[in-house]
Amino acid sequence: MNTIKQEGQGRIAVVLGGANGIGAATCQKLYEYGWKLVVADIDYQAARDLAASIKGDPIRIDILDAQSIAQAAQHIESQIGPVHALVNSAAIFQPQVRPEDLPLEVWERIVNSAYRGTYVSCVEFGKRMALRGEGSIVNISSMVGQRPNHGHAYYSAKAAVNMLTEGMAGEWGRSGVRVNAVSPGFVGVPRMLENIEKGERYAISPIEVSALGRLVEPREVAEAIAFLLSDRASAITGANLPVDAGVLATNGWLVHGGVPAARKASAV
Repeated sequence: MNTIKQEGQGRIAVVLGGANGIGAATCQKLYEYGWKLVVADIDYQAARDLAASIKGDPIRIDILDAQSIAQAAQHIESQIGPVHALVNSAAIFQPQVRPEDLPLEVWERIVNSAYRGTYVSCVEFGKRMALRGEGSIVNISSMVGQRPNHGHAYYSAKAAVNMLTEGMAGEWGRSGVRVNAVSPGFVGVPRMLENIEKGERYAISPIEVSALGRLVEPREVAEAIAFLLSDRASAITGANLPVDAGVLATNGWLVHGGVPAARKASAV
């Protein structure tokens, strides 16, 4: 038997923002690894469709509404079972505008979805894990939480998520709860591919600024999340794992003409 394929052991994992993009890829990957999934998303129909395909449970949740998160946590715990793993993948992305042109109410929605919603869900699910003495949380941050860009609301919220991850790891570590983060780079989800094809959002192709010379696949982010949730990562907490095809590592290469091209193959 492949023990990794059974690492979930039928334990319950909740993925917030689980119906689309990285969240959906994570649900599918965790299902392959033997977890019982709860697909939580504001798009209930998409959550239902995905949950049906992975023998999971859908639930509607609004990451902007603290009461919605609290009610969902209570419902899952009482009606489905104790949650062992939580993935915070819900967020609202920022339009590409100058800060002086970004309405404050839009700024608040972005920050509240990426940071406040992550905080509330960590508390609602994490406090129950802590009382049981076990659990694992992975917060989806972003490489822009470490290297800012034009998205002033989004990158600052993700930087806050990074600090929240470390703080929660210290808060609940002695109670058996691990808290980590994953920071994706440019991920090949439909919206990203559309932006690249239109050529309107990026002055340079995201592919050109990565060490590996390609985008990240959603399943690759999901693999990192699955690892951090699993018992294989039993000594890892408070960590932030970049899954960015090496964009952070090659930041300094831009002023020197970019990342070196692949070496020509030859017999050695």
